[in-house]
Amino acid sequence: MNDSHASDAGLRETHIDGTVVYDGSLLHVRRDRVRLPDGGEAVREYIVHPGAVLMVPVLDDGRLVVERQFRYPIGRVLLEFPAGKIDPGETPEQTALREMIEETGYEAAALTPLCVLHPVVSYSTETIRCFVARGLRHVGANLDHGEFLEIHMMRLDEMLAALDRGEISDAKTIAALLLYARTAA
Repeated sequence: MNDSHASDAGLRETHIDGTVVYDGSLLHVRRDRVRLPDGGEAVREYIVHPGAVLMVPVLDDGRLVVERQFRYPIGRVLLEFPAGKIDPGETPEQTALREMIEETGYEAAALTPLCVLHPVVSYSTETIRCFVARGLRHVGANLDHGEFLEIHMMRLDEMLAALDRGEISDAKTIAALLLYARTAA
């Protein structure tokens, strides 16, 4: 997809200068000064993220493989599709295959692109590439140190009902679930 259009000129902000505010192991925070379309200046603070993937794992019987895990920033256990950060040198597809095995214990024979998400465009560069994973074969999970989660299998109608009841609040899971439901029908 082309991210630039001639008609965007009146909306674009241009970088003047910037600084690193925080340089962490996962996230990097920047503060940039920008020129606005009207010639004025503004400050933009944002998080630089390496990118991530999400998988909608579909078993041969149509059930979906999902995870329940505690998310510290919001202090809740959430129901989510497996996902993970892209490591340096990895393609999104390599990350998806690695994360599937690490988190769910399933190896995928095929990945089909589903969508690209920008979950928090107002303050993060994060891009999440979503895939449908099929041809699953259980090979055993290999969780990262300090990672704790439960694996569950749910039918599509059960996932949609959980969404309707407010039991799924993770934005990336909601988007991928609804897009998958549209293509699975």
